[in-house]
Order: sequence, then C-alpha cells, then structure tokens
Amino acid sequence: MNRFTALLFTVLVCACSTPQLDSSLQPLKDIPKFSLINPQDFELGIKKHKSFRGWYPWSLTPNKSLTNYVLKVEQSKLALHAEADASASGLIAPLIPRPITGHELSWEWKALGIVHQADPQQGATDDAPLRLILAFEGDKSKLSLKDQMAFELAQIISGQEMPYATLMYIWSGRKYDDKEILNNKYTSRIKMIAVDYGDEFLGEWRAHRRDIEEDYKRAFNEPPGKLIAIGILTDTDNTKTFVSAIYGDIEIKPK
Repeated sequence: MNRFTALLFTVLVCACSTPQLDSSLQPLKDIPKFSLINPQDFELGIKKHKSFRGWYPWSLTPNKSLTNYVLKVEQSKLALHAEADASASGLIAPLIPRPITGHELSWEWKALGIVHQADPQQGATDDAPLRLILAFEGDKSKLSLKDQMAFELAQIISGQEMPYATLMYIWSGRKYDDKEILNNKYTSRIKMIAVDYGDEFLGEWRAHRRDIEEDYKRAFNEPPGKLIAIGILTDTDNTKTFVSAIYGDIEIKPK
C-alpha cells in the first residue's frame, strides 16, 4: 500500500467513525430529548433522510446499509430504539459551540444484545451496540502533518469538515476499565471509553454521568475545545451481525 493509498484509507475509516460536520445544519442550544419528539415526525424524517427536532440522519458511506431507528414507548416514556443488521448509520445533533468546563454528561441506555467478537481497538471488528459521540473544535494547525493531510483529504472527499477531536462512550463487547482510554486503530483524533461491556447488564437500563473535561484531558492530554456536536451510533457493519439497543435522553448540565 503506497503512502497516498494508506492516507486515503485512513481518511475513509475516520469518516466512518466520526460525525461529519455539515456547515448547513442549524446548530442547537440544547440537545433534543427523544422523549419529547413526535414519533410520526421522527419516522417521516428517517424515511426522507431529513432532520427531526434537531437530530439529523448520519450515513457513514453510501455503500453501507442503514441502521434502523424508531421511537417507541419504553417504560411509559419515549426512547430511541436501534437495530443494526450488518449496518452502520447514526444520528447527529449539531450544537452551538460551548465550553464544557464544569459540566457533566448524563444519559441512559440499554443493550438488548452485544457483539462478543467486537473489539473497539481493532478496525476490522470495531462495532458496538451503543455509542455516544462528542465532537470538539480546536486548532488543527497544531496537529501532525499526517493528521492535517487526512483532515484536508476528508473534506475534499466528503465536502464536510471533520472535527478536531472525537470522544466516544461505548458499550464494548470485551472488558475494559471505564478509566482506560481506548485508541482508534487508524487515527489519534478518535478516543473511546468503554463505560459498559459484555452481557452482565444486558436488558437493563444503565445510567451514566461523566465529567467531560476530565475524560477529554485524559484522552488527548490537553484541555478541550468547545463542544460542537453530539451523536449516537449503533453499528455492526464490520462483524456482519445483528444487534438492538435503546437510547434514553442525553443531557449536559453544570456539575
């Protein structure tokens, strides 16, 4: 594999793992709550691949099958149900850039199945029933030449800008400590934290609170820039398996 082909491959992998920031999307003040969305509006948005209450469908690449998302009542409250069948697509909510110092991220989710063979640090098996993705801005001129070239090439290919840094919270198929920073196989600009793993809590709601600034500093060894988008992703395109999961509301509040 020559250097250009290797770089192109890295860019495509990064694009598959990171929300691409379309400047035409209307940024939001708050993260839209799934529990407050009209299910009919949601289904119409999915079918037409348009926005619904601030959440935009996010396709990774044109040749990948789409994960199915639908709003259903779960324990007397609307929640987002996801089904991935050898597929990978997500939802993204662009945000008005805001500092996250002194704030925490809180959410609930439930895995109805896991991908036992998945490993987030191996590109060939990097799948997960649940991912919560945070995108940050920053000074890209500080990055390595390789990363800068990858970012520029990604924008040429996709027409959209890649975030300076991406932090993911995931439900992993294998055991990792929730203080361990997991590395993407292809780029240093994507870091992951496995807050849940395996099938011990399968079918149970899991509630999480995370100090975003603390996690970001451990992941990237620098203070975070402003948060510019948040996304969710349920994917099984690498392992060609089926998995289902449920997302509850996501909030960012002062600690």
